Amino acid sequence: MPKMGESIAEATILKWLKSEGDAIEMDETVLEIATDKVDSEVPASISGVLSKRLFKEGDVVPVGKAVALITVQGADGSASPAASGNGQVKETKASEAVPYVPASSNTESQPAHQLQNTGEGGRFYSPLVLNIARSENIPMAELETVAGTGKEGRVTKKDILEYVETRKSAPQSQTAPQATQSQKLSSEQPAKTYNVDVPVYPGDEIVEMDRMRKLIADHMVMSKHVSPHVTSFVEADVTNIVKWRERVKIAFEKREGEKLTYTPIFIEAVVKAIKDFPGVNVSVSGDKIIKRKNINIGMAAALPSGNLIVPVIKNADTKNLVGITKEVNDFANRARNNALKPDEIQGATFTLTNVGTFGNLMGTPIISQPQVAILAVGAIKKKPVVMETEYGDIIAIRHMMFLSLSYDHRVVDGMLGGSFLRKIADYLEAFDGKREY
Repeated sequence: MPKMGESIAEATILKWLKSEGDAIEMDETVLEIATDKVDSEVPASISGVLSKRLFKEGDVVPVGKAVALITVQGADGSASPAASGNGQVKETKASEAVPYVPASSNTESQPAHQLQNTGEGGRFYSPLVLNIARSENIPMAELETVAGTGKEGRVTKKDILEYVETRKSAPQSQTAPQATQSQKLSSEQPAKTYNVDVPVYPGDEIVEMDRMRKLIADHMVMSKHVSPHVTSFVEADVTNIVKWRERVKIAFEKREGEKLTYTPIFIEAVVKAIKDFPGVNVSVSGDKIIKRKNINIGMAAALPSGNLIVPVIKNADTKNLVGITKEVNDFANRARNNALKPDEIQGATFTLTNVGTFGNLMGTPIISQPQVAILAVGAIKKKPVVMETEYGDIIAIRHMMFLSLSYDHRVVDGMLGGSFLRKIADYLEAFDGKREY
């Protein structure tokens, strides 16, 4: 069972695409799986014959556990990448076919996660690729940097051989750095389960939760169990933003081919505020605080089923408004068509949810672990507001919006949380109505 993300510990088998006795080519899809966020396909990590399926459709399987046995003709996991030629048939678990151990293995420099067929980023490596990497003494950290041309970015034999040649011809100082010890830290703890006796009355209907709803429910309970939630609110005057968008949205769509919504503007303001208050861009693991280098913004998007999914805009601080807009629209469209990839819904360091889409003024969102804060933006409403001018106070009709920030009180105190939220509002209110895109 492949690793689908930092916070995902198990997946459900939706459908077997191969039967016992079927011949399988390496990288060919064997089964379809699903987590609480996305459905995906699992390719074979080796060629052979599917001799046994270890789980049934509908079973929930922990990440890293073998789901099938593949009979391989003439394979020897400890030999060279080529077939041994002795006709021996070796039955191996697909996820354990060839453990990755560099030729000059050093327990001090080779962390345990490097000895797996799956890298930290969730990418599979076939036994052939791992054997070549082992023979060339390429550590897992370096293997993770190799660009893959196979399905879903997997590294093929051609990719690794080309990399080896480039590596040999490159000066020593330009080769990839040796792997360093890294710890897999997680703030997630199992949530306590409460059994409540619920009466059923005549005429009531009992509906089984679907798979995604069950997992979302567990995650929400866990988050409330792990993080002491506090929510702060501010009201922002977004009149400049509303007028600017009305003025440029038609020209923007003609020029960029994208509809301009408010979400990219909100994300832009959040990114600026995170740079001012990096203390909210962290995670907690036990008594350790992990300061995130990247600013990856998760944006909640609705699914046709009524559930929510959170695609992630990676390195949002490196993108301008046009770039953010393109990603927001692309993710929203593909979310509706259930076409998001696993890598696109993981790695968020902060999340934005727009409750105003449903006409709500404000909300108290639940933090998505292992993040420590989540922002909800409400509906934009026209209101009479007292404004200070050089001629005295006046009452004007302005476009106002509430912002709600839920944060983890273990590491985000009221001063940090309140100041960060106020800063987001300040950036929105100071929006330049004369700016270009």
